[in-house]
Amino acid sequence: MNLFNIINDIEKIDPEFNDKLNPRRSAIKNITSFGSKVAMAAMPFALGTMLKRAYAADTAKPSVVEVLNFALTLEYLESSLYNLSTGAGTVIPANLLPYFITIRDDENQHVSVLKTLITRLGGTPVTAPEFDFSGGNGTKTGPFQNIFTDYSVFLNVALAFEDTGVRGYKGQLPNLLGNQTMLSAVLAIHAVEARHASAVRQLLKLSPWINSTATLGNDTGITTIDANYKGEENVIQGTVDITKLKSLAGDTTSVTVATAAFDEPLSMDQINALLVGSFIVQH
Repeated sequence: MNLFNIINDIEKIDPEFNDKLNPRRSAIKNITSFGSKVAMAAMPFALGTMLKRAYAADTAKPSVVEVLNFALTLEYLESSLYNLSTGAGTVIPANLLPYFITIRDDENQHVSVLKTLITRLGGTPVTAPEFDFSGGNGTKTGPFQNIFTDYSVFLNVALAFEDTGVRGYKGQLPNLLGNQTMLSAVLAIHAVEARHASAVRQLLKLSPWINSTATLGNDTGITTIDANYKGEENVIQGTVDITKLKSLAGDTTSVTVATAAFDEPLSMDQINALLVGSFIVQH
């Protein structure tokens, strides 16, 4: 089978195929570095996977501007939380306030950057919505009414926002593969959000990453935010059950290690149900 002749033939029929496929095509061209036997065995599976992702995912694929506006809405949510929580009368202990001022400034910068990117693409940045930080769907009577008076509640909500945001960014990265400039910018923001999550986890005396059991991904102990961690109990990556792999100690990998090793992506619909549905007031 001549894989590259097949790809060239497809490109003659669909001139946009190359854009849909890159950078996967270059990755496959370099697969020979893993050895010819591995390369030949992987070709049918790899080609099928690439074609499926290149075409099937196009059905309802959002535009780059839509992705950036989605990210902007998440950043509005986070920046608003930290702008309010670091103001006068803050519940954050004085010795820890610098942590959150840094996070606040990062989030405000993300808002500015995303608005600039959207404008450069000819789009219109969405305006900041009204927020209900009690998680009450606009009623202001949700389970987190004391978010700005109880430091523990604030920390856990902040962590849920950061963890969910990281997964939301990851879910949209495939939709930016055709625009490397925007992909690079969003990846940079994604990396900072991951650092924020790690910092808040440290303050909560949790591990820097999401730990899970076989049935639940939420390790904060707050059952109200369980839905934000749905899917983090997944131990299958690329059809491989991570718990079947040997660890450095020679035993099999634990569920906790297997789930902590990967952040599971969330779709726009999932994010809208979790964050928009509970914390953003709909008019």
